[in-house]
Amino acid sequence: MLMNTVNLIKKKREGKALSVEEISFLVDAYTKKQIPDYQFSAFLMAGFLNGLNKKETSALTEAMLFSGIIIDLSDIPGKKVDKHSTGGVGDKTSLIIAPIVAAAGVNVPMISGRGLGHSGGTLDKLESIPGFKTNLSLAQYKKVLKKCQAVLIGQTKDVAPADKLIYALRDVTATVESIPYITGSIMSKKLAEGIDGLVLDVKTGSGAFMKQTKDAKALTQSLMDTAKSFNKEVIAFITDMNQPLGTHIGNWLEVYESVKILQGEMIEDLYEVSIQLSGAMIYLGKKAKSIKEGIKISQELIQNGKAFEKFIEMVELQNGNTFYIHNLDKYPKTKHREVITASKSGFMKMHDNTLIGMASLELGAGRKTIKDIIDPAAGIIFHPKIGTKIKKGDVIAELFTNNKPAIETAKSMISDSYEISKKKVLPVKLIKTIIK
Repeated sequence: MLMNTVNLIKKKREGKALSVEEISFLVDAYTKKQIPDYQFSAFLMAGFLNGLNKKETSALTEAMLFSGIIIDLSDIPGKKVDKHSTGGVGDKTSLIIAPIVAAAGVNVPMISGRGLGHSGGTLDKLESIPGFKTNLSLAQYKKVLKKCQAVLIGQTKDVAPADKLIYALRDVTATVESIPYITGSIMSKKLAEGIDGLVLDVKTGSGAFMKQTKDAKALTQSLMDTAKSFNKEVIAFITDMNQPLGTHIGNWLEVYESVKILQGEMIEDLYEVSIQLSGAMIYLGKKAKSIKEGIKISQELIQNGKAFEKFIEMVELQNGNTFYIHNLDKYPKTKHREVITASKSGFMKMHDNTLIGMASLELGAGRKTIKDIIDPAAGIIFHPKIGTKIKKGDVIAELFTNNKPAIETAKSMISDSYEISKKKVLPVKLIKTIIK
């Protein structure tokens, strides 16, 4: 059937639903450069303003998914389960979860991303380990997965190429914050991994992309509906991002904190989120009869050292040098360290967690432009949690950078992110809800 691009744009502009074939035509033609940017931009804006229904969202995901290859992992025995987080400040759970779940006997094929705005990227964190290779070929990817049951790489040109093109266009046409478009972008990449199950960690709060819980719930439902339309098992967590997860923010700093967790050190909020997510993955991987049993297995694998051993194995197989993993305090230090202390006593109250992430970026831990080079050692250790009682002179944050002029800007951002309240402040609820 012949399709007319202008008529399809008009149809969506008038709020009518497009068929599976019509959406497939638009995505396929744009990917093959048969439709110009300005026409696909018009379609994106029409869909942004009028929304896409469940069927359209699933069709968009399918069209983006089949724009590239779907990795065939059928020759690797056992279930394949991944986790996706919508990102936030100090969210380094992938580094902790992958080795735990792999040590439990579940395959974890992770295709991860780089930092986006105030939110750090898993690939950037892993690449702070000298030599660690994230740009594996698909053959190497499968080889590592087969050998140690966990692998973390970046998106290849063969996986969902439509997503890369469409995201770049969304970024410059003010159509990023569309739940159907976010769903298509996330799910097309995840489904291309060849997974059987997916655990979602949708963040909400001042440091998340979804600031309001109602928006986080809407995105969660859209992601779950789409995953189920492809017959994938899925469990979703909505978790708090009103303060940093853990205390360390920045690439090597987050590897450092992840290793500490894997070595059995208790960092309460980071530990809790990590074992909940890994417990759900172990359950979906059929190595536990419930999430609760999966959590217990996760705790045991940390305590007996097997999760840490699996992390070392994964790093070595991806060409990483494990010297600094075994000798954390010997990692090269930044030239400058600045300490922020409390000017009065009271209780920690957060206003804007995003500012802490942006301060870390300012110090060199992220990119302002695509050409920026990340400083792996730069970042922040932010000590108190919301509701913590603070005394005057207590350390609030430590700043690490090789760029001295950035310190004052970062200090100002951090100062604007919190206040010390005279009134008692209640701690936040870490896990808002679990949806199966």
